[in-house]
Amino acid sequence: MVNDQNVAAAKPRLILVLGDQLSHDLSALRQGDRRRDLVVMAEVADETTYVPHHPRKIALILSAMRHFAQELKAKGWQVDYTRLDDPEAAGSITGELLRRAEESGADQVIATLPGEHRVTGMLQDLPLTLQLLEDDRFLANPGEFAQWAEGRKELRMEYFYRQMRRKTGYLMVGDPSKGGQPEGGKWNYDSDNRKPAQRSLMQAAPLRFDPDEITGEVLDMVAARFGGNFGRLDGFDMAVTRRDARRALAHFVAHQLAEFGDYQDAMLCDEPFLNHAFLSAYMNIGLLTPREVCDAVVQAYQAGGIPINSAEGFIRQVIGWREYVRGIYHQKGPEYVGENQLGHDRPLPDAYWGGATQMTCLREAVGQTRDLAYAHHIQRLMVTGNFALLMGVDPKFVHEWYLAVYVDAFEWVEAPNTIGMSQWADGGVVASKPYVSSANYINKMSDYCGGCAFDPKIKQGKGACPFNLLYWHFLDRHRDRFAKNPRMGVAYKSWDRMEDTKKAAILSEAQGIIDTGGA
Repeated sequence: MVNDQNVAAAKPRLILVLGDQLSHDLSALRQGDRRRDLVVMAEVADETTYVPHHPRKIALILSAMRHFAQELKAKGWQVDYTRLDDPEAAGSITGELLRRAEESGADQVIATLPGEHRVTGMLQDLPLTLQLLEDDRFLANPGEFAQWAEGRKELRMEYFYRQMRRKTGYLMVGDPSKGGQPEGGKWNYDSDNRKPAQRSLMQAAPLRFDPDEITGEVLDMVAARFGGNFGRLDGFDMAVTRRDARRALAHFVAHQLAEFGDYQDAMLCDEPFLNHAFLSAYMNIGLLTPREVCDAVVQAYQAGGIPINSAEGFIRQVIGWREYVRGIYHQKGPEYVGENQLGHDRPLPDAYWGGATQMTCLREAVGQTRDLAYAHHIQRLMVTGNFALLMGVDPKFVHEWYLAVYVDAFEWVEAPNTIGMSQWADGGVVASKPYVSSANYINKMSDYCGGCAFDPKIKQGKGACPFNLLYWHFLDRHRDRFAKNPRMGVAYKSWDRMEDTKKAAILSEAQGIIDTGGA
């Protein structure tokens, strides 16, 4: 039997809870003893400034942290919490741990594995005993991914996803361990999820939440300290507690999930959300778990009324893509963010920071990013990502931009999406071909082109869409690398059939766009 007096007399340990670990079943909290240990939470300058984060992102994390600290105290934990404007704040995570260790006499830190290599390295350099625990909120740990990846020539998400379907049993018929089959007979219904949206089909937007007193204080501080950062703070309406995040999940399942699949790749002017869930930020800071999100979707599908392409498409994003990119991040290590296999070295165009552009698609994607710290995956991949890749922007600048401006961006999830999927800077680890396209794709999947200064059907000359010109420039300058790629052969054949004078004109016009930093 444990003697409470002995426990109370034992030297306290510091339990670190980071701003993206706001889960009551966090492994570090499970390992701790609330009668003895001290929970350390800190808003620190280093974490708010290592990239110029969008004010909404800072506000979400700090407000959620303050609410979570209150919940921990209500459960009997002793919480040493440092606010960003505390005059005694050390300014860094390690500085706060050392300060709290000196105050309490603690010489041990219990922490759950941070999401970013940068933070893990800082903790490992502490002159304190560190117990680093697995982050088991994810459905696959880095070791499991490494085992799956061992010996494979290509680390394609689709095959990892199938393993995760078997492991979780989601949308499986029969016992997965005994050769169970995917629901509906197919693993992937992505081919059904590419319908251009119609305005008559728009569904309810994500649930909104009025700021309470705690959030109001945070908003005032963020406005004062980070008002010069790219992004608008007014109208902040995100969930900052687990209770409200669960309400947001229920709202999505009830009102948006049914048509999520069909229109998940569509884009419309002034319609930032369509049927997208807007739940990734809540999962990424710990207010929701991937398992409970998937459980809710599968239960709705099984109850009827949810098409399988919507249920499977959503499940794939969570247990497939989300788990896969985390595996890639840990598999490739800290050097991954510096990859630049295409040798691109151009600066990020001013349009990404709100500068003037005549391109409606770029203006829409960047504008809603400025207003909401959000854009859905096709806007990120096929508009801002595609344009940066075609322009030859240094992937480091693209990576830092995405990390800064999106509310759900943490390096473990953002870097593989940007360095790998979007910019092909990893040389094909994540994607078998670059995600580049001419204006045709954007014209098909959106209404952006209708009132644009450029015509998606004009390939060269006055009024030609920059995507059309830059697409051929990209293929031409990287011919040695991609001409033999089986998925790009048709494009190169089309290029080769053009007359030399036309090709020269296209390349000249495209180079003019690149030299002037965009259109």
